Amino acid sequence: MGARLCLTTSEQVHAMKQRPKTEKRRAWVPVMLLITAFQLLSFAPLLLQDDVELPLLASLLGYPLLEWLFLLLLRGITRQRNLAPELLGCWLSGLGLAVCGSISAQFAWKQAVAVAGGMVVYAVLLWMTADADRAMKLRPAVAVGAGALLAVNLAFATSIGGQRNWLDLGGFSIQPSELVKLAFIFVGAATLDRLQSTRSITRYLIFAMGCVGALFLMRDFGTALIFFATYLLIAFLRSGDLRSIALICAAAAMAAFLVIYFRPYVAGRFQVYRHVWEPEHIHDAGYQQTRVLIYSSSGGLLGLGLGQGRLRGVFAASTDLIFGLLCEEFGMVLAFLVPICYIALAVFALRSARNARSAFYTIASVSAAGMLLLQASLNIFGVTDLLPLTGVTLPFVSRGGTSMLCAWGLLAFIRAGEMEGKVGQSPVGRGF
Repeated sequence: MGARLCLTTSEQVHAMKQRPKTEKRRAWVPVMLLITAFQLLSFAPLLLQDDVELPLLASLLGYPLLEWLFLLLLRGITRQRNLAPELLGCWLSGLGLAVCGSISAQFAWKQAVAVAGGMVVYAVLLWMTADADRAMKLRPAVAVGAGALLAVNLAFATSIGGQRNWLDLGGFSIQPSELVKLAFIFVGAATLDRLQSTRSITRYLIFAMGCVGALFLMRDFGTALIFFATYLLIAFLRSGDLRSIALICAAAAMAAFLVIYFRPYVAGRFQVYRHVWEPEHIHDAGYQQTRVLIYSSSGGLLGLGLGQGRLRGVFAASTDLIFGLLCEEFGMVLAFLVPICYIALAVFALRSARNARSAFYTIASVSAAGMLLLQASLNIFGVTDLLPLTGVTLPFVSRGGTSMLCAWGLLAFIRAGEMEGKVGQSPVGRGF
């Protein structure tokens, strides 16, 4: 009987050796429980309303279930132990969903659907990048598709806020430039993986110039800057030649000067930079930034509470200005965790790149993290007048379907650097 109830000494030693490994594999579970608890507390003011609408109820209660299902499937299929990037993506997406739900039930429903779509994009890109040979074969089709998408955008786009980068598809609209970001990194990583440096950089330069030129014609200068900076990062990762990068920057500066000279309205977009408090701008071109600075500081450390802020009455509060809304309603303490998340993703990408099995995964992972970090910096520093306001969204958090698809797609590139072998094989991961 005693032998049946007790382990032998050798079995006990074996169990003790296995326990840390098992616990490490499940370390993401308590972190996800904390995230879920935080999200339910954030959603509570909306869920406890007397007249809560069904789309809002389904979005807010269904989102935690969606997160758990996604993470469990990811863990089961890829065998990854380190789920830190996905946990950060879920937490940031939950913040955006809370803000959308506090504005409109329809906004919340669309945002929840966008997150689900983003997770699908994540899975597709993870499959596409799991095999470098497969990525090389798909590269020409992805490049042609990106070019066609930009061409359709130029021909049929609707102008919103002076930018011609929205396609109306009857009932909903998409922003093609957000989807092209994924193609930009995919093509760059696949092109520069195996070809000779000079030839490959020249080929990719032509593709990059076409993308950036199209964005200038759309007057989407913030996204054009993100594409150009990402190109520099990709080119440097492959060549390591600072002189070539300097020449490219000089050529870009000359092109920017010519654009401003022949298109003076471009410079007009930045005339209020560092001058938003001047009398001629405070109620006009600088209205958004002055309100962000005033209202975000009024939230203090802990915030006024979800739905209680005044910034939500300002145009683009849930998109371009959402960081200020987080400061006002959630407080400075929580809001400043947001940029830390993007920095953490960049650190994860750099650590993963050191052990990546080919240049393709190094370039894809680091450039995707760089794009996320740069876009977040442009958004956060733009609304606070530390940089010119470029109108780019805050990844994972801002309201918008194609923006959410892009953010989760970039997360797949970051994850690809950590993968070893094809999806479904045993990887090496540590941490969460």
